[in-house]
Parts: sequence; structure tokens; C-alpha cells
Amino acid sequence: MARSSSDVDAARITAAKARVGAQAAASLAAAGDLTQRAATLLAAPVALRESARHQTQLLNAEAVHVRLRSTPISSLQARGARLGPLERAGFRTVVDVLAAPQHVLQAVPGVGPQTVQNVIAAARSAQARMHGDTRFRFDPDRPEAAQTQLLATLAAIRAADSTVATLRGELEMFVRQTGPLLVAADRTRARISMWFASRAKKDAALRALAEVDAVLADPRVTALRQTITQRERAVDPNAYPPEQLWRDYLADAAAVNAVLSTVGGDRQDDVEAAGGFVPEELRQQITAIPLDTSLLTVTLRGYQVFGAQYAIHQERSILGDEMGLGKTVQALAVLAHLAAKGQRRFLVVCPASVQINWLNETAKHSRLEAYSLHGTDRSAAARRWLRDGGVAVTTFGTLGKLLPEVRSSEVAMLVVDEAHYVKNPDAARSATVRKVLESAQRGLFLTGTPMENRVEEFRALVEYLQPRIAERIDASDAVAGARVFRRTVAPVYLRRNQEDVLTELPGKIEVEDWVQLSSGDQAAYKGAVRSRNLMGMRRAAFRSADSAKLGRLAEIVGEAGEDGMKVVVFSYFLGVLDAVGDRLGPAVLGTITGAVPPTQRQQIVDDFRSHHGHAVLLAQIEAGGVGINMQAASVVVITEPQWKPSTEDQAVARAHRMGQVRTVQVHRLLAKDSVDERMQEIQHGKKLLFDEFARKSEAKDADARAVDADEHRPPVLDDESVPLERRIILAEEHRLGVDDSP
Repeated sequence: MARSSSDVDAARITAAKARVGAQAAASLAAAGDLTQRAATLLAAPVALRESARHQTQLLNAEAVHVRLRSTPISSLQARGARLGPLERAGFRTVVDVLAAPQHVLQAVPGVGPQTVQNVIAAARSAQARMHGDTRFRFDPDRPEAAQTQLLATLAAIRAADSTVATLRGELEMFVRQTGPLLVAADRTRARISMWFASRAKKDAALRALAEVDAVLADPRVTALRQTITQRERAVDPNAYPPEQLWRDYLADAAAVNAVLSTVGGDRQDDVEAAGGFVPEELRQQITAIPLDTSLLTVTLRGYQVFGAQYAIHQERSILGDEMGLGKTVQALAVLAHLAAKGQRRFLVVCPASVQINWLNETAKHSRLEAYSLHGTDRSAAARRWLRDGGVAVTTFGTLGKLLPEVRSSEVAMLVVDEAHYVKNPDAARSATVRKVLESAQRGLFLTGTPMENRVEEFRALVEYLQPRIAERIDASDAVAGARVFRRTVAPVYLRRNQEDVLTELPGKIEVEDWVQLSSGDQAAYKGAVRSRNLMGMRRAAFRSADSAKLGRLAEIVGEAGEDGMKVVVFSYFLGVLDAVGDRLGPAVLGTITGAVPPTQRQQIVDDFRSHHGHAVLLAQIEAGGVGINMQAASVVVITEPQWKPSTEDQAVARAHRMGQVRTVQVHRLLAKDSVDERMQEIQHGKKLLFDEFARKSEAKDADARAVDADEHRPPVLDDESVPLERRIILAEEHRLGVDDSP
């Protein structure tokens, strides 16, 4: 016969009564300790961020101090102040002025009170300016203790964020459950407290003690205690070995800096930059949307959160962030948010070269299931996607073959990466994308190509997404400037630049390495000109045994090797990469060409990144210059000029992007008296043979007998009806005197 609830209650009270005193105190202490530890874990993200904020402020202050210590007082804008006497008295830097009491400065002969006031005011103004524009950056080449401590705190923050994201419900429930019980059972710690209590209070205390004992005996609480113990170590900054912290930073600096960006202290101009300078009213509407990141496994930076909110709010838009700002992660944040709200199917369309990257990034940064709808098993993968939902990734070439299934699948969002691939509305792939977009609930185009100077292309992309806005786009908006243009098209286009939002990104040093053609180079080059072989002219500097470009490249790589730096070498030509590989030998870890499958390309990059110390990666600029992240390299060499500066910029951006930890050195190898000069003239918008004729004009100024440059300039060089490639050959023929027929 089952016992009544009153009988059970009486039995529990009787059992608890026997534990009053030391046993009860031990149980309550154990429960209280576990409750406090659970509450501390819940509060860890906020507490650790406050610690990181304080550490960052100290590091910034130290950086400002270093700058002020190297700033001479002669640079101060101190109106009417006589600085000479102060300098002669030993006050040579701004720090010297700020550190000295006012009466000490006034004691310097020849220095009056007004001068002292002006100098101090100017020094404080300089200090304030430096505080405003100084941003802390980790320096892996100088792993000082304060930087290491901040790295440890950031690692603990990542662990704390993960803990709260996965255990918040359990921890909060435990704290809510045990907190009141501990208060109610407190008098059972001492028999004397129970002795003087009323019967009702005694029974309430004993019931609470019995509940505490039951909670502690629950297997789920036992498991929770073990989990808390494990997570406590992870959120302790002292638990991380310094060497491992720096290895992790070098392996994934972007993730570490993303956490650093969340510690607070954003300035107003940072907020505006993160919002892409959209109008305030629209920005407020966008930020009012709380972003659900429960299905993400990556920390988003502030501008990335806004980018995701923007795409969600606007529904059909273009994310045009500069290369290296994480457009893929922002798109995944949108998909993860929609999935958390119950949406099921998402489709990504991209070039074949970056399809594997999308699959990897989806698995790495989210809990969403990714499917490859490309290749021989695409039909089976499509069926699984249609049944289970997730992120399907296909290519422009494959999309048309999947069109019937996709159009009937209720796609929650279509993401089109490298959207400029569909800038021509008459192309077949553009028509296919349009059909899918028409049936999708939302659309997001991604492109790193700036649209301000490509108004017609931009209007074509907007036409897919928001036709009414496309009708209002005027070329004059772009002429007015980038910021004005972005405000005009804010309802459909969001773009942020690296310099505006990646404050921790190291600098970039770009060098033009001019070489003089060797005798062997000159012979090969003249032969190519006589043959009117433009491609041969462009690669002739790498043909001879005494190649000047190869010699200079070997010097650059050798210097990088001495410093333990990784190098990536870009060329348009396979033959040039072969020559470079032969010259550099075992330092080369791999070569990426158009013939290398995307999966193998990614493996080569992964091997390059994980290799300890110096290494060289070779890449065709059209294949390796897009869709692949090469932040491991801090030296970039471009072996010959390209037709469009944007091609070179894209290649450089493979290394100079979010996650880069060192200043990137960019070396452009250029040969004097060669087609390289003509290519440079094209890039800079100058006339062909500009430099050559400038030299002749200088000669004429020096000697009246010299020939006037304009008298012998072949008119064909300025005839735009003649193909540019042809005019370059004619220019070089004319310069070398190989053929005077132009």
C-alpha cells in the first residue's frame, strides 16, 4: 500500500532532524559552495571582460607613453613659446614636460610663466590626441608579460562565453533552486537555533534541509558539479601556459582579436564605422533586432554583428565589405539566426574555387549542417538537404542543374558569394540566380569589389534585390564621394573598410623593387619584342640563367628566412612559378595553380599555415589571389605587374586581412626598360612611353640640339581603336628601335 504524501513528508522531516548540527552544516556548506561556483561561472564573462578592459587600458597607456617619450618638444604647437631654453635644460621630449612640476619648468632661465602654460597645454593636447588614436596590438615578436596576461584573459573569456552559452539554463536553474533552500535551512546548522524556533519554523527548516540533501544526491547535480570543476579551470587565466597562448594566437589571431573587440570602450567613430555610415534612423531600426548567436561557435566583432542585423532587417541586400573583414562569417551569422528562429533551408552559390572554403567555414563557425551540392553525389546531398535542412553550397555552374529541386524547396535565404559574377543580367548564370532569388524568402549578395566607381554594375546587382532602389541610383551620387554614395544606397548596400573597423590590423609596407635587366634578360626580352609576343615580353625577365628578377626575389626570400617569416609569391605565369620553384628549392611548400582542385588548394594553404618557421608558397595570381586566406604569410611578392591594380590588391588582401599579426611587406618586382614600365603607365592612367619621352624632353631642355619628344611620338600609341596589347608591343618596338614602322 502506497504511503500518503503526509507520511513521506513526516519521514523526510524525521531523517533531516537526525542531521541537525554538524551534518546539516556540512550539507549546506557543500550546497552553498556549489551554488556560489555556479553563480561565479555565470558572471565570469562580465568579470573577465572588465579585467581585460583594464589590462588593455594599461597597455594603451604604456603605448602612449612610449610615443610621447620619442616625441620632441620642438614638435609641439605651443603658441609664442620659447622652446630652446627648455631643450637646453634637458626637457627634450613631451614626457619630460608632462613629468616636470610647473615650478621646475619656470625655474629654467629664459622661460616665463606664459611659456610654461603654453607648453604644458600643448603637451597635454598631444597626449590626448595620442590617447585617441592609439590602439593596442599584440606583437608576437615581443611577447611581453602584460601582453601574455591579456592573451590568457581573452582565452578565459572565450571559455566563459562557451560555458554560459551551453550551461546557462542548468546553472541558473540550480542557483534558483538552491538559493531559497539554503536560506530556509540555515537554522539547522546549530541545535540551539532549532531549540528556540517555533514548531512551524523547525518543520520548514527541516523540509528545506531534506530538499538540499535530495538535490545533492541527484545524479544530474553530481554531473553538474564535475562539469563546473572542468569549466572553472578553463575560465581561470592562470591555467594557460604562455607558450601555448602565443601559438594559439599565431594560429588564429582573428578569433583572439574578435574577443578583444568585445571588451568594450568603443568610441563614437568606431560605432559609425561599424554601421557603414548608414543614416541614424535606419541604424537604430537595424540594431533593435537582437541577433541570436546560439548556433554560432565564433565570437563576432561589433561590425559583424551589425552586418548580420542589417542583412536580416533589410531582407534583400548587398554586403560589400572590403576583403578580409569576414563576409562569410557575417552571412553564416544571418543563417544561424534564421535557423534558431525555425527556418530550415539555406542556399549558398559561389565560384567553384571557394566552395570548399564555404563548407569548411560553416563547419568551423556554426552548428549548421553543410551539404556540398557539387560533383557526382550532388543529387544525394540535395535530397538530404531537402529532407533535413541546413546550408547547401553549390557553384554557379551547377546551380542550373539543380534549379527544379531548388525552386520548389522553400529556400529561407539565398547567399550569392562573389556576386559581381552575375553583374551581366544577360548571362545564363545571372538568369539562373534570378530565378532562385525570386522564389527565396531573402537574398544576400556578397562582394568585396567596391561599387562606388562601378555604378552600372552596381545598379544591375541592386535590380535583382530591390528594383525600386535601382531606379533611383544616380551616377552623381558616386561622384560626390564614397561616404555620400553609401548613405544614398544604405537601404540595399553596406560596406566597411579595413581602416575603419580593423583597428588591430598591422600596417602594410609596399615597395617597388626595380631591377636592371641582365644581359641574358635583355637578349630574351628583345627576342620577345621582335616576335611581337606580349606574354613572352612579360615573362622574359625570368628566362635567363642570370635573371635579375630571380636574383632579387631570392634576396627577399633569404631575408625573410633569416627572420623566420613566411612568403607567398604570385605570378600570372606557370613558367615563372616553375623558375621560382627551381631557384628556391625546398623552401617552397607548395604551388597553387588553376589546375589544382579547390580541396587540394585548401590543404596546401593549411600545410603552409601550420608549418613551423620560414616557408614559401607559390600561386598563380588568378587562382590564389581570390577565395583563399593566407594570413600566415607576412611577405608578398608579385613577380610582374598585372593589367588591373585590383588583381594585385586582391592578391595582397589574401595576406593583409583579419588574422594577420605582422606588418605585411609587399614587393612588386619591376624591370627597368621593359614592358613593366608600360604596364605601370597603364595602371597609373598615363600615356604609353611617358617616362621615355619625359627623359627625351629633359635632354632637349639641356641641349637645344636634342629632338623634341612630341615630334616623333607614334600617333598609333594614343589611338584607342587599336587594342591596348598591340599598342604596348608597338611602343616597345619604337623604344628599342626594333621596328620603325608605327
